[in-house]
Amino acid sequence: MDVRAKKSLGQHFLRDLEAAKKIADLMSRHGDYNRVLEIGPGMGVLTQYLLEHTEYQTDVVELDRESVDYLNIHYPQLKGRVHSADFLHLNLANFFNGEKFGIVGNFPYNISSQILFKVLDYKDLVPEVAGMFQKEVAVRIASKPGNKDYGILSVLLQAFYDIEYCFSLGPEVFSPPPKVNSGVIRLKRNNVTDLGVSESLFKSVVKMGFNQRRKTLRNALKALQLPDNPFMSKRAEQLSVADFLELTQMAKQQGDVKEIEIIKED
Repeated sequence: MDVRAKKSLGQHFLRDLEAAKKIADLMSRHGDYNRVLEIGPGMGVLTQYLLEHTEYQTDVVELDRESVDYLNIHYPQLKGRVHSADFLHLNLANFFNGEKFGIVGNFPYNISSQILFKVLDYKDLVPEVAGMFQKEVAVRIASKPGNKDYGILSVLLQAFYDIEYCFSLGPEVFSPPPKVNSGVIRLKRNNVTDLGVSESLFKSVVKMGFNQRRKTLRNALKALQLPDNPFMSKRAEQLSVADFLELTQMAKQQGDVKEIEIIKED
């Protein structure tokens, strides 16, 4: 019995066993956690290598009922730890009774950014993440200031995580093969516990800056009515996390600013 990949769920099953083992081995237990949650295990190609690591306990969360049945049959050692659910709807604060845990997976590309925004919401519970993304998304997340790939996710994640681009994979190692290349990255929680400013305001300033990324910040952040400063002649992609925090502090001093939500980067 094999599982049929479902386009509606963004499923592309990894077939490269060496790559799967390399992803499993990236879980270094940074932050000294004892639980790992794999998102979207499919037929367990990555799961089998996670289970070899006895220094932590592996749970999996899978939305596809067919995959859940397959995992329960073929991985009896996961008994009670195959969760039939949508990761995006989980309350992670209660999932492991408040314990810290790592997250790993060959993430569905259609929700990979949403997965990372959820990780940010629970950053103090998730010290480490390793996973597969569409390559351009992986590159963006790991990019540094001054790079055209640097964007909203780069800044927001790098405020709380050290990010490493690990390796790339072509479409041929998946079934069915996606139309894009893939990249594996690892996120390790840094020591930042308090940004010194409102996180919601920080997110708004970052999103406003990149929403009109071709414009200078003098124009992109015009609504904030910030005092003239050296950042105003630059574009968002030129600013570091520390620079955005400084801008957020200026915005705070200007008074309350309504948080805006930008679904996509410009």
